[in-house]
Amino acid sequence: MQFWLWVEPGMVNPDSNLFRAHPDWVLATGGRLPPAGRQQQVLDLGHPPMYGYLLSRLDAPLTDYDIGYLKWDHNRDVVDAGAAGPGRRDRAGVHAQTLAVYRLLDELRARHPGLEIETCASGGARVDLEILQRTDRVWTSDCNDALERQPIQRWTGLFVPPELLGTHVGAPTSHTTGRTQSLPFRAATALFGHQGLEWDVSTAPAADQDAVAGGVAFVRQHRETLHGGRTVQAARADPAAWVHGVVAVDRSRAVYAFVHLTSSAYRTPEPSRLPGLDPDRSYRVEPAYPAGVPAGAQRTPARWLAEGAVTLPGRVLGTVGLPAPVLFPEQALLLVVTAV
Repeated sequence: MQFWLWVEPGMVNPDSNLFRAHPDWVLATGGRLPPAGRQQQVLDLGHPPMYGYLLSRLDAPLTDYDIGYLKWDHNRDVVDAGAAGPGRRDRAGVHAQTLAVYRLLDELRARHPGLEIETCASGGARVDLEILQRTDRVWTSDCNDALERQPIQRWTGLFVPPELLGTHVGAPTSHTTGRTQSLPFRAATALFGHQGLEWDVSTAPAADQDAVAGGVAFVRQHRETLHGGRTVQAARADPAAWVHGVVAVDRSRAVYAFVHLTSSAYRTPEPSRLPGLDPDRSYRVEPAYPAGVPAGAQRTPARWLAEGAVTLPGRVLGTVGLPAPVLFPEQALLLVVTAV
């Protein structure tokens, strides 16, 4: 494991030595401070003395210690903020702030070439093409509830590939929503991204610890596909269930998830089509249970599930699909697909 440091370098608490010594280093309008947020004000990185001070403060621990990773946060919104120093226009101040953030990231990475940086920013608040040129991962949302994460990751994934998408297996009960979800669902949700653990697994039962180990092993086994393939999503009439996955560039293998979000109005689920495969090749489709079996309401599973695998042409899988299982809400079934 590597040591990482969580920083929020653009903020200052007014009850601090820095603010008392340099109140002019804060973004302000006409000498008037904006309303405080989170007991914070925003430092004006476009102000050269402020920029130089902050660069030195970040560079020092990176030089003195073996820090491999910075989680770069920005929780305080920039509102009603101008610029430090006399004679500077408000709009120019905010624009200069943005450019200074890019410059600061560039300088730190030039000084420390192996450093990885996550753009956190209260979840996904700072995700754009410029910031992605300078960071290695996006923290998608501070909400780690797997049900909430499904649409968050689905739509962020239209812009950000899985290998840059921060996803974590959280504790059984989400700290942001109070929902309690099964480990297979949480693990399957976090699988399609830069997966990590946000859970003190030493407090988990032995069975859950084994399941976490199985999930981690599954990620390692399929990382080349998950972090090097093409993201695909199947069109479905039923909004209660989604099918999505990642297909290798040469279409020789893929990993999919059939996700049941809520109760469905359909008595029988529509077939699950698997998009992105080569229509002229045959594929073996196998269910995978790295962190446990998803819970369902179906007494007799579909034949292909009961037998543990099925081999079909990519054309059939992509246009007709497979009979979908009847799962309970907040459950997911993983599928591993291999060309034969």
